[in-house]
Amino acid sequence: SGVSMNLNNIFFNFNSDKLLPPSKPELDRLVNFLMDNPAIGVLVTGHTDSIGSASFNLELSGKRAKSVVAYLLNHGIESERITSQGVGDTKPLATNQNEQGRAMNRRTEITIKDIF
Repeated sequence: SGVSMNLNNIFFNFNSDKLLPPSKPELDRLVNFLMDNPAIGVLVTGHTDSIGSASFNLELSGKRAKSVVAYLLNHGIESERITSQGVGDTKPLATNQNEQGRAMNRRTEITIKDIF
């Protein structure tokens, strides 16, 4: 399955799938890592907090993951090396009862996969 890690500092506005400019340094680090390691593929997983309906959150998390994929594609990473999924609020890291926990649950995760 691979090693999973959170991408830190990936920012979206509330209810939006548009990457915000402060996300660029973290995404560029991922691009550089993938450029330096051409035998590695990644699974990008979008997560949300529990605010809103489950179906909306599932759709939003998928769109956010696809925004990260689009960034990678636009920076020269081959499409066959990248897959994405959204899991909505189904895999929280922390409680959704307070803002700090919800902020931890709104995340983008990458799973490293060997492809060759």
